[in-house]
Amino acid sequence: MPALLRRFLPVLILLALVVALPFLLKSAYQLRVATLVFTAGLTAIGLNILMGQAGQVSLGHAGFGGIGAYAVAILPTHYGVHPLAAFLIGVTAAGLVAFVVGRPILRLRGHYLAVATLGMGILIAMVIQNQQALTGGPDGMQVPRMELFGWRVRGAETWYWICGAFLIAGAVLAVNLIDSPTGRALRAVHDSEVAARVLGIDVARAKLTAFTISAVYAATGGALLAFVNAFVTPDIAGFLHSVELVTMVVLGGLGSVVGAVVGAAILVVLPQVLTVFHEYEHLAIGLIMIGVMIFMRAGVVPTLIGLVRGRSA
Repeated sequence: MPALLRRFLPVLILLALVVALPFLLKSAYQLRVATLVFTAGLTAIGLNILMGQAGQVSLGHAGFGGIGAYAVAILPTHYGVHPLAAFLIGVTAAGLVAFVVGRPILRLRGHYLAVATLGMGILIAMVIQNQQALTGGPDGMQVPRMELFGWRVRGAETWYWICGAFLIAGAVLAVNLIDSPTGRALRAVHDSEVAARVLGIDVARAKLTAFTISAVYAATGGALLAFVNAFVTPDIAGFLHSVELVTMVVLGGLGSVVGAVVGAAILVVLPQVLTVFHEYEHLAIGLIMIGVMIFMRAGVVPTLIGLVRGRSA
């Protein structure tokens, strides 16, 4: 297989799925679920850059999604900013917050770093929840509809293609990053920070770059989710959502672009499928996830790839 084709194979797989799904799905509800997978998958791809490539843990990443989501709600509602401009401002603000906050906390390692990012996420969620005049508090707030040149963007199919396009763009950028000098530096940091320093890599800068990029991905995913739902609540920035994002990355496979999307699909689609079990839904989800992590320790996608290569060898 040519090197270029092998490099962009994950993107081609995702593109084929995005194009084919509308012909397979039979209702607007199913299109909406697919759209939710795309927004979660985009955020998971960004977090995978931080965790899978740079080897850093973040337990507060949903906070950046909250910044993006509430930017597209607050700025148009209270300040008359166009939703598209609010989207760009929210993504930029999340990147700036990550850049400023990341400089001190990324000096920490292991569980100290996890606790620091957890505190950051909780702080963002608390601000969102307590500023009721701006955010509506625990009840959340409406998100104004996106309008472009007099056209109001609405409908499950429209948002499906928009979010699908963002997912593909995010995957392309992630794949390019992996094979770039920055990506190689991140992998070196992941393997050994000491060895990376010996090779002349600015470890602090590499980790901060990954942290900022992943925050931009999260804010983009959060803003798109807010547009799709036309409503946003503080739960989008909550600790449980941060844990869910980390689970998506680990479940799908650390370091795998397709794996991040697969992990997102599992955690988004599985609850919809298991609603028939009612009170046993969460128990079933937990058992399935435990089974996957026991028998597929590297994640779903890397394990399946390993099995295929083993059989073809």
